[in-house]
Amino acid sequence: MKLIETGKIVNTHGVKGEMKVVPWTDDPAVFCDFTTVTVNNTPYTVRSVRFQGPNVLLKLEGINDMTAAEGLKNKIVYASREDFDLPEGTYFIADLIGLTIVEDETEKELGTLTDVFSTGANDVYEVTDGEGKKYYIPAIKDCVKATSLEAKQMRIHIMEGLFE
Repeated sequence: MKLIETGKIVNTHGVKGEMKVVPWTDDPAVFCDFTTVTVNNTPYTVRSVRFQGPNVLLKLEGINDMTAAEGLKNKIVYASREDFDLPEGTYFIADLIGLTIVEDETEKELGTLTDVFSTGANDVYEVTDGEGKKYYIPAIKDCVKATSLEAKQMRIHIMEGLFE
């Protein structure tokens, strides 16, 4: 079972073991689909999920008081890859890191996708070339032409100013 990072426990909430999680997912409601999560290499059954603004309030089986919840503070929450139903054309960030970036028109290899940043309007892909220079590509249809996890490649159209 492959695990995906889904958020970070940032605090306790109340005295009965509930924890505040900052979600790292596009839609925090996906936490409602989890029956099990893994924290600190330990699987836990999810007892309840509710929301407080953009954060998730998570209650796990066996975490019954503030002291137990405090022990998981600043830990990463993982869920099984199978618990996600990704729409076609969307990918886990972990699957994109390491892809070779290729200019669609010339077949020229431009570098490797090394990071993904969320900006609100769209994600931005960091590409590092063979000399360590970094470039930033907007994750928009005008720029990203094709992504193939099988070929370990992303094909892009270089928009004016991108690689200057």
